[in-house]
Amino acid sequence: MNLAETVRVALQSLASNKMRSALTMLGMIIGVGAVIALMAIGQGAQASVDAQIQGMGTNLLFITPGAAQTGGVRSAAGTRPTLTLEDAQAILASNFPEVVDVAPEVDAGAQVIVNGNNVFTRIAGVTPDYEYVRNWHVSDGQFITQQQVDGHSMVALLGSNVAAELFPDGNAVGQAVEVGFSNNQRLRLQVVGVLQSKGSQALGNQDDQMLIPITTLQERVQSQRTSSGGHNVNTIYVELTSSDTKVMNSAVQEIGALLDQRHHVAQDDFTIQSQNDILAAANQVTGVMTLLLGAIAGISLVVGGIGIMNIMLVSVTERTREIGIRKAVGAKKRDILVQFLVESVVVSAVGGAIGVAIGTGLAHFISGIDFGGQAIHAVVSLSSILLAFGVSAGIGIFFGIYPANRAAGLRPIDALRYE
Repeated sequence: MNLAETVRVALQSLASNKMRSALTMLGMIIGVGAVIALMAIGQGAQASVDAQIQGMGTNLLFITPGAAQTGGVRSAAGTRPTLTLEDAQAILASNFPEVVDVAPEVDAGAQVIVNGNNVFTRIAGVTPDYEYVRNWHVSDGQFITQQQVDGHSMVALLGSNVAAELFPDGNAVGQAVEVGFSNNQRLRLQVVGVLQSKGSQALGNQDDQMLIPITTLQERVQSQRTSSGGHNVNTIYVELTSSDTKVMNSAVQEIGALLDQRHHVAQDDFTIQSQNDILAAANQVTGVMTLLLGAIAGISLVVGGIGIMNIMLVSVTERTREIGIRKAVGAKKRDILVQFLVESVVVSAVGGAIGVAIGTGLAHFISGIDFGGQAIHAVVSLSSILLAFGVSAGIGIFFGIYPANRAAGLRPIDALRYE
């Protein structure tokens, strides 16, 4: 009997027991569908995190102060006031070939009040370069100008959420807001623009903030300076020409040497982290999560495979006389083996194909659903589809080998005697 005839006989056998075949496929359908849907959620989370980090800017270095140390006790990173506005200006003035632009930032928390409406939000003191380095553009009005920074102007840009909370009618530009800080300082600022919405990220909602000129925040609220008279900043963002590892490493070395020289220290009192480092760390976490979700769903695939083996063993028992007759009329051991193996693979492969369709549909259905204030993003990739389908077919072969071998190993005389 040739292969085509063997496959035809196997398919006829499956068709003659439609309900049994359908129930056997059900385990594979559920398993593959779960793998596709859960891996889509994991990959969607990874894509979302990547987009959020890329949305912070392009080819960035993040320079933050070092850790303060008191009495031998080391505090958290960023607690030592070592970075200054003058450091940021020196980096830009050094004309390093890898550096495109520099944007320092000072931040604080404050209560913003307008006509009975109020909201607690993050206040960031920035320069005009912040707009392009951090990809923060306005949807209405204009960004902070250099003249406003030089003049310590009392102006502000509102994040879209802050603008919506304070000005429900949408007319924020040109209005005045009162800002109260924790040190009892109060500022009355004029809104010159509203920022484009960027949405939530792992560390909070990016639209819940207000931008003001960095000099205004430094002079009127945070007047802390270094021993050399420099104006302290919380973070310096450096935009580079490329995300290439070689370019970033070169920039880190050049900027690190410059800051060590300016601070007169032998050991760095600051930390430089690249956007690639943050992406790699985030991808490692989301990758583990995706793998874990896939592994959990994969358990159901194994259960489905055991179900296939169980049904195939029952089928071998029920068809013992059929096997004996086929062997008596000339069927070889290989023919019986291939027939039952084909039945197992067809059940698992068809179930896998249906599971892929159901899992893809489920992923599209749950994508965009709000869960705990965060929208679920599900991304179905070709690799996950091929993996799930390949594993389902492989399970059909693995769990079908034992029943097929058992059927092929029956002696014709024993099979014919079976009742």
